Amino acid sequence: MVKTRTPDRAEAELSADEARRLALRAQGLLGADARRGGVPGVLSRLGAVQLDTISVLARSHELVPYARLGAVRKEKIEDAYWAPPVRDESAVRTKGAVGPVAFEYWAHAASILPIEEWPTMAFRRRQFRRKGLRWHKVPDGVCEEIRAKLKAEGPLTTKELGGAKAGGDWWEWSDHKIGIEWLWDVGEVACVQRVGWRRVYDLAERVVPDELFGHEPDDAACLTRLVRLAGRALGVATRADLADYYRLKADQVDAVIEASGLVPVRVQGWRHQAWADPEALAAPPRGRHVTTLLSPFDSLVWDRARTSRVFDFDHRLEAYVPKAKRVHGYFTMPVLSGGRLVGRVDPAREGTTLVARQASLEPRMTRSAARLEEGAEALRTALLTAAGWVGCDAIRVERAEPHIKELVERG
Repeated sequence: MVKTRTPDRAEAELSADEARRLALRAQGLLGADARRGGVPGVLSRLGAVQLDTISVLARSHELVPYARLGAVRKEKIEDAYWAPPVRDESAVRTKGAVGPVAFEYWAHAASILPIEEWPTMAFRRRQFRRKGLRWHKVPDGVCEEIRAKLKAEGPLTTKELGGAKAGGDWWEWSDHKIGIEWLWDVGEVACVQRVGWRRVYDLAERVVPDELFGHEPDDAACLTRLVRLAGRALGVATRADLADYYRLKADQVDAVIEASGLVPVRVQGWRHQAWADPEALAAPPRGRHVTTLLSPFDSLVWDRARTSRVFDFDHRLEAYVPKAKRVHGYFTMPVLSGGRLVGRVDPAREGTTLVARQASLEPRMTRSAARLEEGAEALRTALLTAAGWVGCDAIRVERAEPHIKELVERG
């Protein structure tokens, strides 16, 4: 890494390859240190793990630690997020000696965050309170009823609180669903557990540790912390990258970037100024790369513009695209190998066979026989590893270029 001098400060100049490797290490996808701490370590390192309703091989919040840790049992992943574990929906979890390790809230989207960041999200809870609503008005008396029921009977699911929804869309939500979501937005209730994909709500004062619940930093402190966390999780990032990670505004990033501790850098080929985690710059990234399928909601790739810039890879989730207009498939999972995004797989399960409905390699991986062989082997390895994790004993490719299909399916 070469140093260059600007009129007011020294900046590190990074090659595009150095920036890519810094990003991989920061995301826990390069080197042995990435496996330390298990699932809680992954959550701490990333700062947020996005949730999504789609489940193909597994839900996204399970795929994220799988990509970094390998074949961890799904039950172990869930228990690591939602400790202490509860398997019976009727069981009541009370605040005890072992507190929650995580909570669910709005970060990049609805996400799992380390419980230590409860105070950090105070600025967003205040935003909701100032706005007075999310996108709907809470009917009179509903919140009071929910508070009383949680106090007497909590923790409870939305269904147990009086009904989940009257229909499929938010404007058809039941009054109680609207009320509990509002109380969750403003931090009166917390979700520190999911059971059967249902949120389990309780009064925040009862489930958030006292030393965290009573700490309400001002907006500047919250934003400074979030920008610092985003910089640490990304390794090196532009202002837009930093803002996108926790869905901040550009001016919010600008207001605290100096206080965040991140240092300005220039990355060759990047159009905009970037900032880096100084600890990341202190030692060059090295170690073993993983070959794996990535959730389309993985924080390595959830920002399309950044993914294109860092990996020269056009990533797009097509689950909500009409079937006839899909290019790569319903739940397209990028394939990471050798520190690069080399292809895509749209997976499904048929009995004990993991099926690639569609598989493809990036054009650069097909420019020579050697690159084609390397790319096909990466696809095969990623599919076989995922198959073993989800209990399949065979793989099959439905659609791919003939030579790719033959190489991937070979015995």
